[in-house]
Amino acid sequence: MKGPVRPRYDPREVRVGIVHLGIGNFHRAHQAVYADDALAAGERDWAICGINLRSRDIVDRLNAQDGLYTLLVRGAGEGDAVSGTRARVIGALREAIAFAAEPKRATARLADPAVRIVTLTITEKGYADGVGGAIALLLDGLAARIAARAGPLTLLSCDNLSGNGDTLREVLAQAAARRGDRALAGFVAERIECPNTMVDRIVPATGQADIDEALALTGLADACPVATEPFTQWVIEDRFAAGRPDWARDGVAFVRDVAPFEAMKLRLLNAAHSALAYLGVPAGLDTVDRAIADPALRGFVERMWREDLAPGLPAEVRDAVPGYCRALLARFGNPALGHRLRQIAIDGSQKIPMRWLPAARAALAQGAVPDALAVAIAGWIRFLGGRGEGGEAWTIDDPLAAALAQRLDAAFAADSLATGPLAVLDRRVDAVLGFEPVFGDLAGHAGLAARVKHWHRRLHVEGTRGALE
Repeated sequence: MKGPVRPRYDPREVRVGIVHLGIGNFHRAHQAVYADDALAAGERDWAICGINLRSRDIVDRLNAQDGLYTLLVRGAGEGDAVSGTRARVIGALREAIAFAAEPKRATARLADPAVRIVTLTITEKGYADGVGGAIALLLDGLAARIAARAGPLTLLSCDNLSGNGDTLREVLAQAAARRGDRALAGFVAERIECPNTMVDRIVPATGQADIDEALALTGLADACPVATEPFTQWVIEDRFAAGRPDWARDGVAFVRDVAPFEAMKLRLLNAAHSALAYLGVPAGLDTVDRAIADPALRGFVERMWREDLAPGLPAEVRDAVPGYCRALLARFGNPALGHRLRQIAIDGSQKIPMRWLPAARAALAQGAVPDALAVAIAGWIRFLGGRGEGGEAWTIDDPLAAALAQRLDAAFAADSLATGPLAVLDRRVDAVLGFEPVFGDLAGHAGLAARVKHWHRRLHVEGTRGALE
């Protein structure tokens, strides 16, 4: 085992300067680690108060451990000679609050003058809930901040959302306007900054094996360790309202425009992850490393990158694409992570519009049908059926699952006996592709629909491997 296990500073001697909304695994393996590095370097004003919006389970577990938890960094052949894992105890999370149980305490923390940055990982669907959840908490906190004369604030979205900072500002401004509070609307317009960011680190869900390994490597019982890969990246537009840690010292890239980096990550890493999930799960594959080790799936991912996703990337990052893709293949193939495909498959209706559809629109605008993306879309539609090639079943975890299921059921019920099974498959494609909340202006596009129907039939008849080979 390499590196320090315990925090490199006394957690009792630091002060909260960052509030984070959504205490999930990704935050604890990414932003909290950068905060921990800043604290270890002597910047003692940047500890974190984490606020979970719904569940209090993680809050209770963290508070029982004084906010301390184990970071397990897993690389094939790295670190410990037996496990390939390096363990480190993170001390940056000094307070955890369950918003549902203590809304006033959460609001008061946002009004604290010592707090100068709020980070968010509320996932893509969190921005759609402009009248509740995180947005409501932020507006209540900003109103309390005005009353306390606590000063400006930086709101730093760390979600896989195109233009995440711009989106956050727009949603906040609209929600403030609906409240009819002119002072609050003015504060949002003039006293906050919402830089766009790009974040990247693969962080699987925690399982019992992680808990056992944390104990073995540290000798400390930990109810909420988090496992991740060695790679980590954070790109931020350098627009902060009230100062920031010297994160550049720890590898954060501060740039004028994050959009090219964001596009590369969304189209290459995230798009490939989703395709592997929706094609791999029905084929009986359970993890990313197993999926990318399958020659048919690996070849498909490389074709999707080459033909449909890389060509439309911004010029600023185009030269970096070959090396980035090689690195992705190595990251995907890391067997130590055990990154589950069903975890990646969650919330497809929220992810697909950002991961696949911009490249599809660009290709169609030039008169070309993106064939590899048609395969991926067909894979998602088959996945929505909830049953694999071997008969195994799963539940669709998606905020639009009920609406999608209703459309698929209607397609099946529409005279299926008279028209035959292949016609039913085509109607299911029409039902999903015509769903505007996901496909927007692409809903019903004849050229795209034709290729998706072709691949949807092949996936059902030949299976993933047969169709792709």
